[in-house]
Order: sequence, then structure tokens, then C-alpha cells
Amino acid sequence: MTLDAILIHPRLKLFLALSRTPHGVIDIATPALAALLCLGHFPPFATTLLGVITVFAGYTAVYALNDLVDYRTDREKVRVGGYGDGEDYLDGVLVRHPLAKGVLTLPEGVLWAGGWALVAMVGAWLLNPVCFYIFLAGGLLEAIYCLLLRVTPMRALINGIVKSLGAVAAVYAVNSQPSIIFLIVLSGWIFFWEIGGQNIPNDWTDIEEDRRFKAKTIPVKLGLARAGMLALACLVAAFFLTFLLVWISPLTFGMIHLLALAGSGVWLLLLPVLRLVEANNRLQAMDLFNKASHFPLSVFVVVLVRLLLS
Repeated sequence: MTLDAILIHPRLKLFLALSRTPHGVIDIATPALAALLCLGHFPPFATTLLGVITVFAGYTAVYALNDLVDYRTDREKVRVGGYGDGEDYLDGVLVRHPLAKGVLTLPEGVLWAGGWALVAMVGAWLLNPVCFYIFLAGGLLEAIYCLLLRVTPMRALINGIVKSLGAVAAVYAVNSQPSIIFLIVLSGWIFFWEIGGQNIPNDWTDIEEDRRFKAKTIPVKLGLARAGMLALACLVAAFFLTFLLVWISPLTFGMIHLLALAGSGVWLLLLPVLRLVEANNRLQAMDLFNKASHFPLSVFVVVLVRLLLS
């Protein structure tokens, strides 16, 4: 059987959908970026290879964990016709919530998530035991985040922390004693990007289902206008923190690199969120989510080009 045949196997697609793998692959750029900015150069090949495997396994496990914890709620939403997005939505490129839709069984989901979690834990321990504990903390916080769906919109803060933990672990994988200032700026950058570019627009796209099921999300509790303004404030903060992050890195960046960072920030963050604030509609929220998802990847590309051409 060829590699292409394996990759398009229907059952494999369902498992990849459970872990939102298209999104997860893009997310790998964030910890990779964190490691490069912390070091200022490429880590050893063995560390890089183990890191990529560990990060992929970690994201695969945690995204699947989200659906496992939300299984009952997602099933209720599916029964009333929710989660019907297609290829225009990054998290809907494959089947959204295959467990809730009954195309994967719960034991299959548990085995899939558990297997990848085991790979991630072994890899994290080999990289640095600190990474192992960070992964456990991330999994626990992700579960708490899901369980707070009908409790408080403040759960979004947990979501921002969980996203930042992957990058923090990557820093510890290449540097056992990183700068605390660097970790604070890095975490803040990811936190504000996650809230403004991921959490709010993602919950915006599901607002009708969330209202029906009394979910406590930022768009539901604050209303669309104020949620849009909060997303704008968060992404403006993320935009400026991008430059602070590269400034405190051991790497030096020329004007061309800074212009590239500014351009990607404007295109992927600021313009989409301004359109959302102006239009206050679901399509613009989906567009913001899709574009903002690629922002850390765009920063990673700029840093990678800087290193390769130095």
C-alpha cells in the first residue's frame, strides 16, 4: 500500500478529524518558533526530530481529549443539526466531532488519544522532565476548560494558558534555564493571539448552538459587539508583542524581516478582526479564525528564513 493510499484511508481520516490534524499541523509551528527564538540558532538534529514527534503527538492527544470530554455536549448539539461546517472552516476540513456524530466509537477515541498521549509523555520526558509535567498540566487544564462550558466565560483564560504551555515546553526542551522575561512575553503573545484569534471567533461560529445549550462563552455572555471589540484588543496586543518577542530573542532582525512580520500581522490578524467588528457576522468570525490560525506559522517562516540566510 502506498503512502498516499494510507493517508486517504477513510478510517484514518476520521481519527485525524478527531484530533483536528490540519489545524494541529499548523500549530506545530508555534513551539518550533519558540525554540528557535529562545536559542537563536537551530537545535541539534536529534532534539529537533524528537521534538517534532513529541509536539505532534501532544497536539494530537490534546485535541482528541477535547472531544472526549465534550462528548455528551457535542452529541446534543449534533442532534439539533449543529457542527455542519465544511471546507471553508479550518476545523471542518475533515469531519467535525466524529465521536459525537457516531462515525467513531468512544473506545476508539480513548485508545487514539491515549496512544498519542503516551508517545507525547515519553518524548517529553526524554527532552526534559519539565516538559513532561507541562504536558500533564496542559491535559488537565484542557479537561477543566471543557467542563466549564456551562459555568463561566472566564474559561477562555484557561484556553489561552493551555495554548501557551506547548511553546513553553518547547523552550525547556532546548534550554533548561530559559529567561523568565522571554517566557512571560512568549506566553503573553500566544495568550492574546489565542483569545482574540481563536477562542472568540471559534465560539462565535457556534453561538446559536451555545445559546440553545446555555453555554457560557464570551460571545454569548458579552454579546457580539463587545466580543468583537475584545478580540480586537487582544489581537492588537498580540501584534505588538510579536515585535517585543523578536527583540528580546538572541536573534537580530533586519528591517525586511520586521516589515514581513508587520505585513503578516496586518493581513492575518488586524484586517480580519476589523472586518469582524464592522460586520458582526458569522462568516467574518470564521474568516478571522482561519487567517489567525496561520499567524504563528507566518512568524515561524520569517524566523526560519532569517536563520537559513544568515
